[in-house]
Amino acid sequence: MPVGAVLLAQDETILRLFPVLRRAWSLRGEQAKVYITGRNARQVLFATINLRTGHRLALRRARMRQADFQEFLRLVRRRYGKRRVWMLLDEAPCHIAKSSLGLAVQLDIHCIFLPKQCSELNAMDQLWKDLKGRISANHQFASIDHHARRAEEWLLSLSKRQALHKAGVLSENYWLRSFLQ
Repeated sequence: MPVGAVLLAQDETILRLFPVLRRAWSLRGEQAKVYITGRNARQVLFATINLRTGHRLALRRARMRQADFQEFLRLVRRRYGKRRVWMLLDEAPCHIAKSSLGLAVQLDIHCIFLPKQCSELNAMDQLWKDLKGRISANHQFASIDHHARRAEEWLLSLSKRQALHKAGVLSENYWLRSFLQ
């Protein structure tokens, strides 16, 4: 990787209006109650974390299609200007689509695909787990827009150090630790 290049981990998560159900505290002998509307909707939150600095970018979209991912690539390029960008990501269909790969080349974003079924290697995936536990679990939002806005606010409100910690990047066992030093 060239000196001064940016190394990003990228992923997206689907946020649903219908709440994620997780363990919850309740009085002994009583079942915890999670009130739901019975309606469902969804939004997708695309995001990256800079594995050296902890800086995050996020983009909310209605879907997880090629055009949505390509808009995220454009956001990354606008944010990082002329700096070289290397991006770790999975092989989601919107990532490996010919038009997405072509745009990444055009924008000078180097895609490094992680092995299949290895979500634990993606730092963003670790942030999603914490986000869903803290924001999405056992809570019915009034609207999917409110849910997605709150999720994005939580992700971006973390300090850079908190984000790196929650993503597992600061762990002594982080798989890219020696590379990042």
